[in-house]
Amino acid sequence: MQAWNNIYSQFDPVAISIGVINIHWYGIMYVLALIVALYSAKWFVKKDNLPITKDELDNFFIYAEVGVILGARIGYMLFYMPNNDYYLSHPWQIFNPFVNGQWAGLSGFSYHGAIIGFVISTWIYTIKNRKFTFLFMMDLVAISVPLGYTFGRIGNFINQELYGRVTDVSWGIYVNGALRHPSQLYEAFSEGIVLFIILFYARQKRVFEGQLLVIYAIGYSVARYMVEGYRQPDFQLGFVYADYTMGQLLSLGMIIASLGILAYGLKYKRYKV
Repeated sequence: MQAWNNIYSQFDPVAISIGVINIHWYGIMYVLALIVALYSAKWFVKKDNLPITKDELDNFFIYAEVGVILGARIGYMLFYMPNNDYYLSHPWQIFNPFVNGQWAGLSGFSYHGAIIGFVISTWIYTIKNRKFTFLFMMDLVAISVPLGYTFGRIGNFINQELYGRVTDVSWGIYVNGALRHPSQLYEAFSEGIVLFIILFYARQKRVFEGQLLVIYAIGYSVARYMVEGYRQPDFQLGFVYADYTMGQLLSLGMIIASLGILAYGLKYKRYKV
């Protein structure tokens, strides 16, 4: 497995260079993730005969993409940048892709920040379009996101970031001379493919709106919590509390919020088709 162990020394994370602008494979994967999520949603709408038109779904995804991008970037600054005073006083710099006049792109996105941004944008969309309830839209997204998310984690792997802890397993990847878990791929599989399969079958047995959201959020959080045990803690934070990483603490928060939605759903048991 030597070729696999040393894959980073043979692979360029930059896909295309146009002058001073470098387009990374990560960026391509991020866009691909959004496209896969959109077309997954369209497939489920058609397959399950859900009461939402193509134009309504396209319009919703504009809201969703804006919320995800804003939330992911701002969330990274709030959750993973311990010295974020500069960005708090210069918020416009959060989305500045230039450093000292040189193109550097944007690095640093938070999944949990993306979730918060997405929830807010979905809430705004359902206020403006009262045809759909908030939980109806969240259920639709819950079954559409996992496959797209898989490409996002593959993008992390290609970009040589968010790598795992030092290990001696035969499938480890050398990062700066140390053999490490390919934790990005663990996440792509568990939080993406496995969770998609669970939701694919669970969607046929819904009894209340928000049920798929609960399954997704708890499933993702449990998988993320476990994989964090193989993932190198963010270098700027380390372990946030005892042996817990920021990702694990945020995942526990998601589980608690999901249990609240579950209690609400079981109490009212409202499901529209």
